[in-house]
Amino acid sequence: MKVIYYGHSCFGVEIGSSFILVDPFITQNPRAKSININSLNPQYILVSHGHFDHIADAAQLSKQTQAPILSNFEITLWLEKQGVTQVFPMNLGGSRTFDFGKIHYVQAAHSSSLPDGSYGGTAGGFVVEGPEGILYYAGDTALMSDMKLFGECFQIDLALLPVGGVFTMGIDEAIRAARLLNCKQVMGVHFDTFDAIKIDHEEAKKKFQQEDIPFRLLKVGGELTL
Repeated sequence: MKVIYYGHSCFGVEIGSSFILVDPFITQNPRAKSININSLNPQYILVSHGHFDHIADAAQLSKQTQAPILSNFEITLWLEKQGVTQVFPMNLGGSRTFDFGKIHYVQAAHSSSLPDGSYGGTAGGFVVEGPEGILYYAGDTALMSDMKLFGECFQIDLALLPVGGVFTMGIDEAIRAARLLNCKQVMGVHFDTFDAIKIDHEEAKKKFQQEDIPFRLLKVGGELTL
């Protein structure tokens, strides 16, 4: 299983022969200007919630590649109104099985509205479960006790956690989340994109190191293989 980071909370997952793209926010993200969106060819697109910095390129990419979008019921209805024809609606606690494994849609503690201000359902995260490993993407979230349940239900190889603070949990909360999840390693997302969520990289790495938790902050275009 390989993770490719496209900036903010957008990343790709290569699992088996499948490529999954998560929370596509590329064309409107100046930090991702090195990424050619037309070169991406996902078989599946996951959208955790409706905020523009997680959904901005979802409709375009789905129309371009015919990749189905997995998200909550309200978001998939909205995407269909944008001309998207391939959707797999889900909701919290649900899962879908594919040839590469299983995707679970799990709780997140965050708001969700769509770019036009309409209701975006309930924010969530995803657990991607396959023979090569288990990945947990928290989406935008506060620290929450549900993470202990996720750690009990899944042997998480990699947790992608927001670390920018202000709109999500920050570094200290992400460390506590990692303990609850009992995950093998953490990759930080949702940082540096805007002034409000800029972080001190060295301080963040030091704090995780002090807790003996493997931690990565990737540059845009960086990769991590499990």
